[in-house]
Amino acid sequence: MRYSALISILLVLTSCEKELDFRYHDVDSALVVEAALTDCGADILLTMTTPMGEPMDLTPITDAAVTLTDITTGETRDIMPDPATGRYTDATPGITGHEYTLAITHGSRTYSATSLMRPPTQILSLEFQWIKMPYDYVAILKTTFTDTPVADDCYWIRIFRNDEAYKWLLVDDRAAVNGIISEITMTSRKDIDEEDEKDILRDGDIVTVTVTPVSHAMLDYLTALQSNSNGPAMFAGDFCLGYFQAAPVARDSITYRPDQFTQYK
Repeated sequence: MRYSALISILLVLTSCEKELDFRYHDVDSALVVEAALTDCGADILLTMTTPMGEPMDLTPITDAAVTLTDITTGETRDIMPDPATGRYTDATPGITGHEYTLAITHGSRTYSATSLMRPPTQILSLEFQWIKMPYDYVAILKTTFTDTPVADDCYWIRIFRNDEAYKWLLVDDRAAVNGIISEITMTSRKDIDEEDEKDILRDGDIVTVTVTPVSHAMLDYLTALQSNSNGPAMFAGDFCLGYFQAAPVARDSITYRPDQFTQYK
């Protein structure tokens, strides 16, 4: 009896396994939007997802109609693509406290997203120090910046190595002490011969840090990216991927000089 029941269960599981036929090879390409409005203006990149089994195509989409509306003032601007880069750009800076809607029409499909321009933060200092780990000394980067006056705010910290993306992390203002946030990031170990290439920092490298205040929706979106899971839909209208974020960006740089580091205490 038990043997017959076991056979029945196995047949059911086998049947279920055959039903799980995901047709991901046949999914239509979708628009990908990477859009930011900062204190320096708007920068929008439009691309398409690449079908499975085909080489990745990052050619920008330049035949879309893109507008940016300041809901607070009612002003709408057409954003045009740069012929050299394919990115949609506009030099008009965002204004703190104003709400903006990005609208995109591509073919017969339309997409829109709204974001409130957040107040600025300021990077107060960047500092490298050594920290002793069981396997080696590791250089930690300490980024200190001001917390905005907005309660329950979040921040997107991006680190660049010689202008190339290196690491990024998320933090919220629960880490603030007297209006100041200090965030520590582990970078390159001292013995770079034993380090992964993606983590190596070499003497003379220029390390740039940007700090951007972000909404909770954007925080959830970025958190999902970190965990390779589904995030919130950032756009209304037809289906697309990506984000629109209105926020000023604080930026500072430091030169990597490992022979000048002190040990972290």
